[in-house]
Amino acid sequence: MTRTERATQIWAVLAWAASHRQNITYSQLAQATGAFTGGLGALLEPIQSYCLLKGLPPLTILVVQQESGLPGSGFAGASAGELASAQAKVFSFNWLGHGNPGVEQLELAVKKQPSNASKGA
Repeated sequence: MTRTERATQIWAVLAWAASHRQNITYSQLAQATGAFTGGLGALLEPIQSYCLLKGLPPLTILVVQQESGLPGSGFAGASAGELASAQAKVFSFNWLGHGNPGVEQLELAVKKQPSNASKGA
């Protein structure tokens, strides 16, 4: 499975979590998708890039570290002081109505708007 194929799978999990106003830890996301926990930053980057490019709320904000409850170091969707308001926007957005952007759109987003998730989280 390619990185963007896995990202489309992760998008569906995050859209569901947002519709239920829930965060998900890196380990929970890894369990739900079968992905390796240590590689999730690179898998989240296409989603983060897509949201940045399209001006959408930062969907990847829902993936948090179990210890701190905060997104990983690769998260680029909001500053530390904006986390609560950014999360509220994610919860109120109709992700299920928006639909999954799919492999091609996520690949294009990374090319047009690379984010730093693969460098950090």
